[in-house]
Amino acid sequence: MTSKTEFYYMDDDVTQPFTAPHNSGKATPVEELLKLGVLYFQYPELEQVNELAKQRHYKNRDHIELSKEKIPEDVLNEKLKIFYEEHLHEDEEIRYIVDGEGYFDVRDLQDRWIRCKVVANDLLILPEGIYHRFTLTDKFYVKAIRLFQDEPKWIAINRAELDKGGEIARQQYLASVSA
Repeated sequence: MTSKTEFYYMDDDVTQPFTAPHNSGKATPVEELLKLGVLYFQYPELEQVNELAKQRHYKNRDHIELSKEKIPEDVLNEKLKIFYEEHLHEDEEIRYIVDGEGYFDVRDLQDRWIRCKVVANDLLILPEGIYHRFTLTDKFYVKAIRLFQDEPKWIAINRAELDKGGEIARQQYLASVSA
């Protein structure tokens, strides 16, 4: 792989900030992500993203830029705390990294964290119902396109509050990956 994209199991070092790599040294092949329903593509051309959007019926998109230069540090830190709370969605989560880098962490079926370090030209699709979270690397910069099948929405159902919604998405997810 020529990019700086990495997939690996996370270490358990809670003394390091969540923007640290937390690399356990155990790489995770992209095939393991595929078993979890996580899709990864590397698209150097925006036209490739547009074609995928057409194929998968993504009708809307927005752009997000997270950086200390664009967002006051206290506001950025609050956003990152929200994004880093373990949660799921009732829709797929699709992110195309235009510039910069970040970490998507996803739970495997044994409840271990797999860290996906994504960089420019990476597109990641997380299935509805998968537990995940996001943070920036210690470079504190990412510019991404978020794709949506319908109107743009970002409703996170935190794992600690799953009984308030999301159970159907979670059960459907588990059924899809254990089939």
